Amino acid sequence: MADTPGPPEPSLDEQIAAYQREFHDLDPQVEKVVSALSRLNRRMNVAYGRQTADLGISNTEWEVLKALVLAGEPYRLGPGELAKRLGLTPAAMTHRIDRMVGEGLVTRERDENNRVRVIIGITSEGRAKWLEAMRMATVFEGDLLQDLSGEERAVLGEMLTRLLRRVEDAQPDAGGRLNDLD
Repeated sequence: MADTPGPPEPSLDEQIAAYQREFHDLDPQVEKVVSALSRLNRRMNVAYGRQTADLGISNTEWEVLKALVLAGEPYRLGPGELAKRLGLTPAAMTHRIDRMVGEGLVTRERDENNRVRVIIGITSEGRAKWLEAMRMATVFEGDLLQDLSGEERAVLGEMLTRLLRRVEDAQPDAGGRLNDLD
């Protein structure tokens, strides 16, 4: 028996009206912004997950590939640095790396300068999957923002970056990646 979808999610206006009914101090403008951002984030994550699944990788694997690419050539990092950048425990990072080595997406080698240290590197297959995911995401993101002018995109980007900085200043341990935006 197939899962049947539950009742549709209320519109933002319906959600805000319900919140105001129950919590009278609610600022509806603030709630509309944060609720829209939350829903947008959730739906974008689903869309990205579908795209990476089509490539045979998970979003979490794509995050590792992205961290290696962001490190720059030769696209190598230690597992501890990867764990830190992704907000993972060392054990979780080790599990993820084990799986990705098995899939041929990354390599695990001893550092020739320090034989105790391990280095994780991206393989040509891992880089190809990362590039294809980026191509797919670029199309999706272009479609998402197609109704905004270049100026509107720039203003929206600046406003969202300001919000992100405020959250990260208030919650520095929340695992945000502001450096990805700068």
